[in-house]
Amino acid sequence: MKRIGVLTSGGDAPGMNAAIRAVVRKAVFSGVEIFGIQRGYSGLVSGEFRPMNLSSVADIIQRGGTVLRTARSESFRTLEGRQKAAYNLRENGIEGLVIIGGDGSFRGAKCLNDEHGVKFIGVPGTIDNDIPCTDYSIGFDTAVNNVVEAIDKIRDTATSHERTYIVEVMGRNSGFIALEAGLAGGAESILIPEIEVNLDEVIEKLWRGYNRGKLHSIIIVAEGAASGIEIGKLIQGKTGFDTKVIILGHLQRGGTPTAFDRTIASRLGALAVDLLMEGNDQKIVGVVAGSIKEFDLDCALNEKKTIDKSVYELAGILAI
Repeated sequence: MKRIGVLTSGGDAPGMNAAIRAVVRKAVFSGVEIFGIQRGYSGLVSGEFRPMNLSSVADIIQRGGTVLRTARSESFRTLEGRQKAAYNLRENGIEGLVIIGGDGSFRGAKCLNDEHGVKFIGVPGTIDNDIPCTDYSIGFDTAVNNVVEAIDKIRDTATSHERTYIVEVMGRNSGFIALEAGLAGGAESILIPEIEVNLDEVIEKLWRGYNRGKLHSIIIVAEGAASGIEIGKLIQGKTGFDTKVIILGHLQRGGTPTAFDRTIASRLGALAVDLLMEGNDQKIVGVVAGSIKEFDLDCALNEKKTIDKSVYELAGILAI
């Protein structure tokens, strides 16, 4: 390949810029022209392409978000929109794409491939960490650290005022952030979509803590498991404990990416370029036991990533 493109799609994730940087610099090193596509699939349809070079990605490895921007595209969901996207790629001589995003981004790329033969390699970038075949997605580690930092600060006030705090975190369909942050933050209970919510058990644990003199409690709720606000109302109503709710929202996505996210993003982005240059297509790259590997796209689209229930059980044991 002589010319490739890179785009970010879906929700932004800390470390995406490190991946963009790796894609651009590995392409330049390999003698391949590289174009950045602004605003994801929306920019693919509207033709927002710009040539990139070494200077284009200078001083971005430490920045959160994505310098290429990201946006939803209703147009790309249509046959006509994808036809326009493919036309723009041909007109610009772009022979393959590196897609940085989640499973929805990969499904969009597959449609473009099936209909117009556009080759692509997927790089998992989502704070939810719900992409099968890879242990970690870009942004997950930073998001977890953001939540743990918030828990640590909330705990100071919780202790001072002898309160119960409900902390709602992201995770519409998966509880990876809640579980990892809950374990690291010492939460008394963790509610995730993968495990049926048992409020009686949560309340029983709160009473046990109270009866032994515990001054505060932290409960982590993944947004897909329950409403933090509703859980807070129910707990206060059933126990009489002073209960506050904090919804962390989009602050989980922001901030400087951790060293871990920067490192895996750099390694994944570089491998994606190598795979394109070797003629590979419909592959994703991922992290398994510390090694960077490639997988068929079907793994990401047709399998389901499950939580480690032993970790969930351990979190419960340590919070007795």
